[in-house]
Amino acid sequence: MYKIGRNDRCWCGSGKKYKVCHEKSDEGNMAKYVLEGYTIPDRSLILDPDRIEGIRKSSKVSIAIMDAIGEMIGEGVSTDEIDQLVYKMTKEAGGIPAPLNYEGFPKSCCTSINDVICHGIPDDTRLKNGDIINVDVTTILDGYYSDMSRMYLIGDVAQEAKDLCERTKEMMFAGINAIKPYTPVAEIGNVIHDIADKYHYGVVRALSGHGVGIGFHLEPVVNHYRSKKKSMILVPGMVLTVEPMINMGNFECDILDDDWTVVTRDGSLSAQWEHTVVVTETGVEILTI
Repeated sequence: MYKIGRNDRCWCGSGKKYKVCHEKSDEGNMAKYVLEGYTIPDRSLILDPDRIEGIRKSSKVSIAIMDAIGEMIGEGVSTDEIDQLVYKMTKEAGGIPAPLNYEGFPKSCCTSINDVICHGIPDDTRLKNGDIINVDVTTILDGYYSDMSRMYLIGDVAQEAKDLCERTKEMMFAGINAIKPYTPVAEIGNVIHDIADKYHYGVVRALSGHGVGIGFHLEPVVNHYRSKKKSMILVPGMVLTVEPMINMGNFECDILDDDWTVVTRDGSLSAQWEHTVVVTETGVEILTI
């Protein structure tokens, strides 16, 4: 549970005692959710401005890597060559690629092509004309994590594939814009799912966004599908990812024998976009943009 002493310094980083800073507004905003059975975030999930600034610096490295991938990616480029660029740029910036050796993952980024939803492992596969690919990068810099992914279109891509990529991006930003302080995290998924329904797409349910910043995968769980569950309440200072995975077909998926690669069960195309964001007093700030 979210607990802080009245004489402790306020979680917002003002340096003031909690009782003269946010105690009154927190009680007003939180009381109804506590009574209704919602989950209240632990104090450890609420980061002060110095830590958020550390995540912001890490994000700058991730953004630079993504921009460089955009310059080099194209027909004939292998996913291993993308991975090598990610590793090189991360190390040159003084960082660590978080995926490398994470629970046995063998590479520095994820490269997910066409019907691969996420966690595709870079190898000697070369991109072909018409492919769509998601590249997912997580940078650790001075102990701070930033997590983001983008879709890239290779050559002459079919219109329905372009539409899927653009609409998935639309859903990500709609989910981000739904973030308000002292509201349930489930609102993100409700907004995303409404848009997906309009296009008759499937919203992947087996995977989610997550808290990030001082660790790789933290609370809260950020589902991108519709739910009436009494989820965790978002509080200023919380850092999380919004990363909808949207299938052109239904939402079902399978994991391949490598225990990582997640693919659509019906073989349909899948797209994903991701940003790391911080909840603010007035709404949300995107750190990886």
